[in-house]
Amino acid sequence: MYSKILVAHDGSEHGWKALAAGLSVAAKFKGVVHCISVREKLPVYAATVGEVMEASSEAKAFFDDLTARAQEEAEKAGVPLTVKILSGHEVQAILEYAKSGNFDLMVIGFMGLSHLYDRIWGSTSQNLVRLSPCTVIIVK
Repeated sequence: MYSKILVAHDGSEHGWKALAAGLSVAAKFKGVVHCISVREKLPVYAATVGEVMEASSEAKAFFDDLTARAQEEAEKAGVPLTVKILSGHEVQAILEYAKSGNFDLMVIGFMGLSHLYDRIWGSTSQNLVRLSPCTVIIVK
């Protein structure tokens, strides 16, 4: 039923739960998981070139760690995983990837890294649910 699954993952606690849920569904249906993360653009008004380089280096380390850990989780689950890191606006980038990839299912976390009030449903996941071209599972 769900053989091609897209997990949108920002590195948050709910993102990891979304990856676990996506891997579980894929294992049950002998599917594959594509994990997408979106890197924010570098600072537009940086004071120095060093500031931009530092931000770029920190982002690279963050996403390298996320990719390695996601691959480990996929290997444990026995599910093929493709990880993609894109730049840009998270909702736009995820939706464009979802549409072009013809996915059966999208799995996302209830909230991201902002943890606004620790109870309010994140605006990114709300927009993804509203605009997704496929079925969406939200993980808390």
